[in-house]
Amino acid sequence: MEISKTQKLTECAVMLALATALSYITVYKLPMGGSITAFSQVPMIIIGYRHGYKWGVATGFVYGVLQMLLQGLGNFAYVSGIVAYLILILMDYVLAFTSLGFGGALFSNSKLKAPIAIGIGAAVGSALRFVCHFISGVTIWGDYAGGWQNVWVYSLTYNGSYMLAECIITIVGTAALALVLDFKAKNLRRRKTEA
Repeated sequence: MEISKTQKLTECAVMLALATALSYITVYKLPMGGSITAFSQVPMIIIGYRHGYKWGVATGFVYGVLQMLLQGLGNFAYVSGIVAYLILILMDYVLAFTSLGFGGALFSNSKLKAPIAIGIGAAVGSALRFVCHFISGVTIWGDYAGGWQNVWVYSLTYNGSYMLAECIITIVGTAALALVLDFKAKNLRRRKTEA
């Protein structure tokens, strides 16, 4: 049965709220931004997987804007110039979080079993988010590397230190949920013959 536009909009709104709430539950927070959270990427991956590219990318985009407004406005004090502001907006927020919805949608129509397909999508979405933060780290946050460390190594280690954990948490969370829920069913319920 086809999922209505109203149901999709409602699910996207609920998942945005859930992702935002989960982003405040931090396992570890780095001193200059970035944190390991309690499954905050999972809702964006699920929306992409469940409803496809259009809904996943749009919801990820809104989530990125929300993250910037709710948690990232203070970062603008540490950079200067229009180019730095644009890189900060795009790479640390808008594109970084949009990539999660995109990654979720990548394998949504694959022949792979749901836990594997959504797990791979979670890995790709997380990797794309890492690339965005890595580019930002090299271009606008490089001064924090200090004179003793290469800016590429600095960005790789700083952003990798939390994004690797976020990636693993997201893969585990999405795959575990796909074992008990059918993300393609209108009501999310698995048929009894499925396992």
